[in-house]
Amino acid sequence: MVSVPRLVVAAPASGSGKTTVATGLMAAFAGRGLAVSPHKVGPDYIDPGYHALATGRPGRNLDAYMCGPDLVAPLFAHGASGCDLAVVEGVMGLYDGASGQGELASTAQVSKLLRAPVVLVVDASSQSRSVAALVHGFASWDPEVRIGGVILNKVASDRHEALLREALDESGLPVLGVLRRAPQVATPSRHLGLVPVAERQTDALDAVRAMGDRVREGCDLDALMALARSAPELPGEAWEPERHPRPETRPVVAVAGGAAFTFAYAEHAELLTAAGAEVVVFDPLHDEKLPAGTAGLVIGGGFPEVYAPELSANEPLRGAVTALAVSGAPVAAECAGLLYLARELDGRPMCGVLDASARMSERLTLGYRQAVAVSDSVLAGAGTRLRGHEFHRTVLEPGAGPTPAWGLHQPERRVEGFVQGGVHASYLHTHWAAAPGVARRFVERCRG
Repeated sequence: MVSVPRLVVAAPASGSGKTTVATGLMAAFAGRGLAVSPHKVGPDYIDPGYHALATGRPGRNLDAYMCGPDLVAPLFAHGASGCDLAVVEGVMGLYDGASGQGELASTAQVSKLLRAPVVLVVDASSQSRSVAALVHGFASWDPEVRIGGVILNKVASDRHEALLREALDESGLPVLGVLRRAPQVATPSRHLGLVPVAERQTDALDAVRAMGDRVREGCDLDALMALARSAPELPGEAWEPERHPRPETRPVVAVAGGAAFTFAYAEHAELLTAAGAEVVVFDPLHDEKLPAGTAGLVIGGGFPEVYAPELSANEPLRGAVTALAVSGAPVAAECAGLLYLARELDGRPMCGVLDASARMSERLTLGYRQAVAVSDSVLAGAGTRLRGHEFHRTVLEPGAGPTPAWGLHQPERRVEGFVQGGVHASYLHTHWAAAPGVARRFVERCRG
């Protein structure tokens, strides 16, 4: 049984202030000396970076589409182990989930799977009494979703606050916080959302502190903690990566990091370590060599298009990556990693492992995908089925090699990615906790 106090921070729609409130709550409670476990609903890689700054713990994702509903509570328990409080930031609107899939992957579904009370963040600008109808609708839509209170955001004045409170008195839901209209905390965005923490460490720390201050001043932290403690025990056991006997030698798996490659799930490194690898992080923007003894390479997502000149200029590392790939060593590349292995990106030379060219595009490719492995690779055997997510504003030509990585079945049928020697490269982001055999297979291939 898991008995960690917990809250889910949700909203009627995107843009209501979920990230400010959730991150601010994490920072405010951590400032009280509590161990706070940060979580994010859905496949988002960027918000968890801000959560990690606020709490000093890895930000973790809870994705009922990619991992399946049965893994949500175990993954939550794994991340929240030993903590005094867990705060889960929702995605989109409370009841919004995977397109055409009902409640699947919605914040509402995750709140039910966690048996966690929901704090509804409402953008109260341009309304007064209508806020009660809005809140009543959200609270009554699904009786299994327990909305425990409301935080009003973008409140204009004392008079505005009084009108809102008077209206909500009739709803029976307590107002747990009021945040006044204020200049937005400095969290700059670009083509794929917020700028990641790794690219603006000092400014990001200042932004997280500002969020914490706003929430501390405007919210009833004691009432919020009491609500979190009202969550019942969660049945079941915490997820743990399956441990395997440690051989005398552990293959070194180099994992790309730094500002250009910030998209990674914490569980991936844990799975690789449990499978017997020594995981070593390196920065392709600055390191001119792969880590000593590298037997395999993982290059996840991020923003190589922003750093194309710097990545291209690091010729020694590009050469080392190419040599490793040509040797047949296992290389797993997702999205940004795919672009880095291409011949060029926006006219800048990349590693040239793949005979493909990438460029920025105006079109955003975004959404969940059902995938089946087209052929055997270092990650999966032919026919292996996984669910994943695409999230990019780049185009790769061609989009698939002679041996594609995946056949995609949603929203349209197509093949995608490259399997070439020991290389598996694709736009598709996957969560290896849903298929732990992926990490084990990769490490076994690294052993040769």
